[in-house]
Order: sequence, then C-alpha cells, then structure tokens
Amino acid sequence: MPAKHFDYIIIGNGLAGLQLALAFAEDSFFHDKKVALIDPDKKQVNDKNLSFWEKTPTKFNHLVYKSWKKALFYGNQSKKELNLTPYTYKSIKSLDFYTHAFNVLKPKSNFQFILDEVISVDSDKISVNTRNESYTASHVFDSRIPDDFFNKNNKAISIVQHFKGWTIKTDKAIFNPEAITMMDFRLKDGNQTTFTYVLPYSETEALIEFTYFTKDVVEDAVYDSFLKGYISEQLNTSNYIITEIENGQIPMTNFPFEKYNTKHITKIGTAGGWVKGSTGYSFKHTERKVSQILKNLKSNQKPSKNLFTSKYKFYDKVFLKVLSDSNEKGEWIFSQFYTKNSIQTMFSFLDEESSFTEDLKIMMSLFSWSFIKAFFKTL
Repeated sequence: MPAKHFDYIIIGNGLAGLQLALAFAEDSFFHDKKVALIDPDKKQVNDKNLSFWEKTPTKFNHLVYKSWKKALFYGNQSKKELNLTPYTYKSIKSLDFYTHAFNVLKPKSNFQFILDEVISVDSDKISVNTRNESYTASHVFDSRIPDDFFNKNNKAISIVQHFKGWTIKTDKAIFNPEAITMMDFRLKDGNQTTFTYVLPYSETEALIEFTYFTKDVVEDAVYDSFLKGYISEQLNTSNYIITEIENGQIPMTNFPFEKYNTKHITKIGTAGGWVKGSTGYSFKHTERKVSQILKNLKSNQKPSKNLFTSKYKFYDKVFLKVLSDSNEKGEWIFSQFYTKNSIQTMFSFLDEESSFTEDLKIMMSLFSWSFIKAFFKTL
C-alpha cells in the first residue's frame, strides 16, 4: 500500500474523533489498522467543559474534574432539589481529555496525527484532500458539518443552544459545591427560553453559564450583561475575578445528518447527528455510538448501521417543534420535566434507554395543547 494510504482516516480531533481513535486503540481487533487523525488545531486550550451523568464509572472517570450527586432546578417562583442517585453528574475539562487522548495515541505506531486542514473528501476515490497533501483510506470518519445544514431553505427544525460561561473565583464562600444548578430561570431574556447553569467546583469557585435555546444568537455583550446580573442578583456578590471564559453554539435539530453516511464515509459527532436534539448533550451518546461503530466494523457491516432509534428521533422532533413554535414555553416545559418525573425516568429517557412506561410518564408530564399540536404536525 502507498505510504499515504490508511485503513481509517478520522477528520477532526474533537470529542467524537478522539473517542473513536481511543476505542480503536483499546480493541485488539484494530491493532494492525493504520489510522490517521487530521486537524489544523493542536488542541492545547481548554475550550469547553464536557458534562454528563452516569450510574457507574467508565474509562474516562480518572479525567473527571468534579462530580456531584445533587442538583437544583429553579423556576421563576419555584425551587426543586434533586437527588441524582443512582446517577452522578460529572464534568471533564476538554484539555484534560485532549491531553489524555494524545498521550495514549501518539506513542502507538499505527496512529498518525496530521496537522492540516481538510479541503474536500472524494467519496468515489475515498480520498481526503488537505491544503498540503492527499490521502486515501478504506473508510473515512468525517466530523465536518454538511454544507446543506447551513442552507436556510432546508426543512429541518433547528434551535441553537448558545451560551457564554465564566469561571469565577470569589473572595468568600457563596457556592454549595455538592449541588449543580441544572437550570435557573429566575433571570431571563424576555419571553425566550433562557436560563443559567452553574457548576460549583468549591465554595469559592464555579462555572456560570447564561444559555439560550433560541433560533438566533446574540451579541457577546448580551451574555456578559446577564452573567453580571446573575452574579449580582442571585449570588449577591460583586467581589470576584474571572479566571476562564467559555463560548459555545450547539445545534439542536432534526436535520437528517445520517443521510450523509455512505458505504465508505461516516459522519461523526455533531456532523453525524450525535448531539441529542432536545438537550445538546453528547458525551455519553458519543461513547455509545463509537461502541456501535466498532461492533459494526468487526461484523463487516456498514459503520453507521443502527446508530439511531427512530422513536427518540421522533420525540426530539416533537420537543423541537414546540420550542420552535412557542419558545416562551421553555420554562414551563423544563419545570414539568424536572418536577413531575423521577431522576431514573428522566435520565433513562434522555439516555435513550427508557421503557414504554417511562416514555408514557414523560409524555403525561408534558401533556399540553402545544405538545398535542406538535405531535400531530410531526406525524
């Protein structure tokens, strides 16, 4: 084989690409496979926090920066304390994840990191063209979002989860490090679905994010205004320093990313529709989909086979339809969800592992005219 040929090429060293590469490295079935990872970024910055919940520790548990067994939900005039048992909510610094992946993969002779930008992928020749070179592969895993997604004429329902977060340190103890604030609707931007999310690392340090679930993004100064307002009005302090800043835009959509999978090219991560449409969470979903891809490859099946369950795609579409048509109902939706269901039911549902009985409980808690209309429109 030519030196520029690989068994697998992974485009993008993000969460999906690196989880996939690590899974290849851990499975003896793939130890003789040549794998290239192509990305123009060295991934040397902590650009995000990877948060998730799970019942039992997994292979990434040693990377967890902080974990919590309790959570808080605030409506405009209500408060709900949530005992997360049997789950634990966890957060990993992205830089810790990148560093771990590089430390595991770079010493392995069958893995090659290529610092370059991918310009195009030829699905017929199964070739990847970068700014400086061309490579061929038996299969390509591509994390680039299809251009069609950005076409305003596509018929998909799309909400953007966009946010800005500050990690702050205060001069006095004001945080409860034992409980995250999952959603706090006490400070909102008009009638839109907006809330504050808080991860307390200690009594004097926390990540505070002001988040939107809306169709349009806002200017950077708008996030700053609400972050300042939350710290002042809800935390009752003005004495703090900002140690880290995080920005993000996560598509919450029913766009058919899976249609861009072919025999020799599999879209992964956000580009593969691996972000949960109704929540924006992706860490555990990525882990499960990577596991399925390896199972498919080992049984000589198309890598993208059985990556999605139709009923959950339908549920997500109904939820997105309600938020799209009636964005002001976000607080009511999440209040019902968090106050009318058990943690086990909620997380099983969001993990796409729920029984029909649990599905029914969720549906009953959200029963409203908006959901009835969205249900039939989706059908």
